[in-house]
Amino acid sequence: MHHQDCPAKVLVMDFGSQYTQLIARRVRELGIYSFIVPYNIKGSDLEDYSPSAVILSGGPASVYDDAAPALSSEVLALLCDKAIPTLAICYGMHYFVQQLGGKVTRAQVREYGRMPINIKGTSKLFSFLDGKETLNVWMSHGDEATTLPSGFIASAYSTNGHTVAAENPVSHLYLVQFHPEVTHSEEGTTLLKNFLVNLANVTPSWTMHDFAEEKIAHIRKVVGPSEHVICALSGGVDSCVAATIVHKALGDRLHCVFVDTGLLRYQEAERCMAMFKQELQLPVTCIDASENVLRQLTGVTDPEKKRQMIGHSFISIFERYARDLETQRGHKPKFLVQGTLYPDVIESSSSSMQGPSATIKSHHNVGGLPEDLSFDLIEPLRELFKDEVRSLGHSLRIPDSFIKRHPFPGPGLAIRIVGEVTPERVRTLQLADEIFIKALYEEGLYHEIWQAGALFLPVRSVGVQGDNRTHDYVIALRAVTSVDGMTADWYAFDAPFLAKVSNQIINEVPGVNRVVYDISSKPPATIEWE
Repeated sequence: MHHQDCPAKVLVMDFGSQYTQLIARRVRELGIYSFIVPYNIKGSDLEDYSPSAVILSGGPASVYDDAAPALSSEVLALLCDKAIPTLAICYGMHYFVQQLGGKVTRAQVREYGRMPINIKGTSKLFSFLDGKETLNVWMSHGDEATTLPSGFIASAYSTNGHTVAAENPVSHLYLVQFHPEVTHSEEGTTLLKNFLVNLANVTPSWTMHDFAEEKIAHIRKVVGPSEHVICALSGGVDSCVAATIVHKALGDRLHCVFVDTGLLRYQEAERCMAMFKQELQLPVTCIDASENVLRQLTGVTDPEKKRQMIGHSFISIFERYARDLETQRGHKPKFLVQGTLYPDVIESSSSSMQGPSATIKSHHNVGGLPEDLSFDLIEPLRELFKDEVRSLGHSLRIPDSFIKRHPFPGPGLAIRIVGEVTPERVRTLQLADEIFIKALYEEGLYHEIWQAGALFLPVRSVGVQGDNRTHDYVIALRAVTSVDGMTADWYAFDAPFLAKVSNQIINEVPGVNRVVYDISSKPPATIEWE
């Protein structure tokens, strides 16, 4: 879906806030399409998007810093002169106050966490409160607006006397110091709805069915009436949903490829091919590239290099498959479908592409692609979060056997083996992972967990098995709960479950004498170790 094709859309301009993705999610949950753009978007791009409303995020900087991020003069003029309904949050509020003639200074009392604010009854932004004068909201700032620009009225104050909300209804500009997108803010979602529906006159009409129909029409338009398309199919929900949408658009001009890299879970290739045949009714070719991929990874220990090498291996496989199709059919596919999601794009983006945020890691289907890629990419899910993809899968009637599967990294077990990848380490990890995942199913825990898996650590520890001293490897277990993968918390297993799994792995997997459990959340850790 081109952003321009969507009838009602909200742009979220990112100043680097840890909550920016939450803003986009809250808006989508209201039935309004939203997406994030960097703060340094060009004025011409803003005009092309023709947004129904704009929301400016918070950010870690102070507006009076020398290197403080700023909108271009063209974008600022468009927002103000064309009166595009705009909600500015935290740093966004400070930016507007300063640019429009007000004053922002370092606060004598910083405000962090949940705290009450007092509402002025004349406010349009808080009109939904129906006379209620106090709200508990989430604060995170060390600056304050001490003087408001001309035309603005203060509509809320903190208990410390800071102006925490202001508005200029004539210019359709609304400013808040707190974070309505955070669940800790009382009535935060209602405030966003009031701004979008009542003040910006946006009609909540965005559904997953609409998304699918718009995507199908767009794919047909881009691909044309005769071109063929290759799809990288992994067996996970992302690639299956992407393949299903493209199949509905193009029919038998879609050619799905499942690649066995030698880095899959235990018996994954056999299980996936059986599910494809029995449940998905998609044309799928399985290519065994395990020997070649494992040979290329010999001696490689750097996580980013692993991801990039595997990404390049995938592309070379698809290019070879495309040449074979050309030989067989006289027509070489020029498009490649991938199940890239929005978190993949965000984590793989540099500051030049996605606002003032850092690259966390490259994904094999984003950052691992060669610059001279011979395919044009089709990424139907690029604007969606994982839970939205699952919702889309349900609307497309994809079986739960695909939709409810845990996410699995594209590079496979290569990034769950810390250090060098060898065939022996892969086999060890496959056996340990199978025991762990099977136990989750047996105990009815699998669907309570967002993602789980075992990791191979290149650490030998001393142990005793029988009467013999051992010096074997360590397996780490990881299980997290999440909604969209942007944040995650470790799953609190009962001790007897962990004891059972640990005992089984140590007894049944050769070369392992110790099992540990990872209790790190995201942030600060990522879900995968590499």
